[in-house]
Amino acid sequence: MKHRFDHISFLSDYGTRDEFVGIVKCVVADIAPHVRVIDITHDISAFDVRAGSLALARAVAYVPEGVVLAIVDPGVGSARRAIAVSVAGGKGVFIGPDNGLLATGVALAGGAEFAVELTNTKYHLPSPGTTFAGRDIFAAVAAHVCNGVSLEDLGNEIDTASILPGIVPITREENGAVVGEVTWVDHFGNCQLNIGPTEIEQWGSPVRIAIGLPSSPNYVMRSVPVVHNFSEIGGGLGLVIDSYGMLALCTDRGSAAAECDLAPTVQIALSQDPASGQGVSTSVRLGPKPD
Repeated sequence: MKHRFDHISFLSDYGTRDEFVGIVKCVVADIAPHVRVIDITHDISAFDVRAGSLALARAVAYVPEGVVLAIVDPGVGSARRAIAVSVAGGKGVFIGPDNGLLATGVALAGGAEFAVELTNTKYHLPSPGTTFAGRDIFAAVAAHVCNGVSLEDLGNEIDTASILPGIVPITREENGAVVGEVTWVDHFGNCQLNIGPTEIEQWGSPVRIAIGLPSSPNYVMRSVPVVHNFSEIGGGLGLVIDSYGMLALCTDRGSAAAECDLAPTVQIALSQDPASGQGVSTSVRLGPKPD
């Protein structure tokens, strides 16, 4: 199972203040100088495997053929496995810790076809310690894979069914409401929900939104319009179908997160507003980018 690749798409929680990202790229350049490293993001909150997994899931339809290197690794140096997973008939390889970070992206890329634990130290860097696997194991292995080293040479084959699953929040129905949560707050303060537009398409606009738990002192209930773009919101909050096809709570040229004190995992419940008119059906397909 040998493939030579020209791209590594790189996601991490390393940030850019320290030298970690630069060193990973240096390791790749030394071993595989022909490779272009594409930065997906390095601003995942420290240790937040769920956020990293969801960011990877949002990006995977757009990455080029090659290696996806994902590192959010709070268990670095422990017994958690370092793995490489082949997808899409060998056109892609996901490399990272087996802690749930890779699973959702792998699934959206078509599913795991073959996987190994990275046990062959021939393809690692000599390590003065165990706390920078991104440099000593993952970056080195990613570069060697780009040079054509087969996954079979990297370590022992593992059952793809044993790869730790990701945490993907699902909605539930409760007393006529769709109950979900904030999954992501972007740079602008837009709050993506795990609720798709088809779940409320029969309700029309506006809809009633309840933020937080009813027992919480910060519990808020509002009526908000369902719109197609930010400028249609006008003043206040609105629900927009975002660039990934999910509903997002937004304001026009402002931060919904700041206005409502929102963060990932905050509960959001949507219900039909008595003032709403007839809904408009919107078709949404989640999955890989169309050819």
